Amino acid sequence: MRERLTGRLLDRAVDPETVFLALEERHADVFWLDAGAAAAEGWSYVGTGEQARFPGEVRLDVAMTRPAEEPPFRGGWVGWYDYESGAEAAGAPVAPVAQSGPGAGDAWLRVTRLLAVRHDDGTAWVFADDLDEWEAFVVAASTSEARPVPRPGERLASARHTPEEYTALIECCRDLIRAGIAYQLCLTTRFTVTGVDDAVDVYRRLRTATPAHHGGFLRIGETSLLSASPEQFLQAEGGVIRTRPIKGTRPRGVDSDTDAALAAELAVDEKERAENVMIVDLMRNDLSRVCVPGTIRVEALWKVETYPAVHQLVSTVSGTAARGVDVAALFAAAAPAGSMTGAPKLSAMTRLHELEGGPRGVYAGCFGFIGDDGALDLAMVIRSILVEGDQAIVGAGGGITWRSVAASEVAEVATKARAPLAALGADTPVAWGSDILN
Repeated sequence: MRERLTGRLLDRAVDPETVFLALEERHADVFWLDAGAAAAEGWSYVGTGEQARFPGEVRLDVAMTRPAEEPPFRGGWVGWYDYESGAEAAGAPVAPVAQSGPGAGDAWLRVTRLLAVRHDDGTAWVFADDLDEWEAFVVAASTSEARPVPRPGERLASARHTPEEYTALIECCRDLIRAGIAYQLCLTTRFTVTGVDDAVDVYRRLRTATPAHHGGFLRIGETSLLSASPEQFLQAEGGVIRTRPIKGTRPRGVDSDTDAALAAELAVDEKERAENVMIVDLMRNDLSRVCVPGTIRVEALWKVETYPAVHQLVSTVSGTAARGVDVAALFAAAAPAGSMTGAPKLSAMTRLHELEGGPRGVYAGCFGFIGDDGALDLAMVIRSILVEGDQAIVGAGGGITWRSVAASEVAEVATKARAPLAALGADTPVAWGSDILN
């Protein structure tokens, strides 16, 4: 196994964006785990690495502590884990890999160079084997100005389902709920755009329009993942594992009064709260498989969080990792995320495979870092774009419960897909953008 990277605190502030832009011009496999445009808190990580297998052997039950000034991630792996890999491991039917198309399978980099920037005070750290050379590169790159972001060319988006087809699938979900086969199902669809321009420029437009605390750009091989994800799937540090499921969405209002009213409506909506608490219970059960009995806690329930495009209903569940638990065990217990499957999880995944008519790929999976020391931070692949060749894929969906209203669910899909499609230069397909549906 590769030795851990050597680290050093820089004596100056650096801009993660300019360093990333210089790095991606020189390296094929790169990453930028991004706390968001104009972030005032959190860490961003920029670097490169060597393609590697999934680091399932990393132990999570080691209650290691780190100096408060050092970053949570100081070396290890960065990558993504797709939906089908988790679903298949859980026993659900999935499309054969040969039929899965772009984004099939997981992909990881063993980090060789890393820049970590803390946004509250601008502190920056560098980690590498060739530390002096890497520091010189970072310092030189940070003195340059970021190149302008061009406006996107106009593109057309096609949808896997029409709104009418999606509405029919919603009614199928409600029939399954009526029959007692599931309590909730996260029904998804996808939009495809061809003729994509530079993926890095697409990401820079996306992060500007919808900054999120778990954004990111990962390019591994011929595939790029661009995300403005607001949902933290799994976080572990010091032997404690957390998950923060999102269920419940409202668009932002056109003025402050309307915006506040939409947030207040979300906070008390019975359907959204029921949907959220079902996934909280599911995640409590998932974490109980890898945590010490009696340590599972719901740290926050039904908290409204606000982002540039949407309000979200968020909860937090935590537990202490049991002795011997590693990353593979955690993924076996928790992936795919309950917020993207439904409940009961296996039943929901089985029925969604039948209903959705195609694979999800990286969408509804997760991405982020897994540290050498057992720390990890993985976001849901939502509000995201997968680019392979000149084709881009945007997934979107929503949780269906017995009380779901089809028109509202269709409108929620359109709201979630709008910003990623706009970053690509595409409008939501006309039928999905209809005022009648929204």
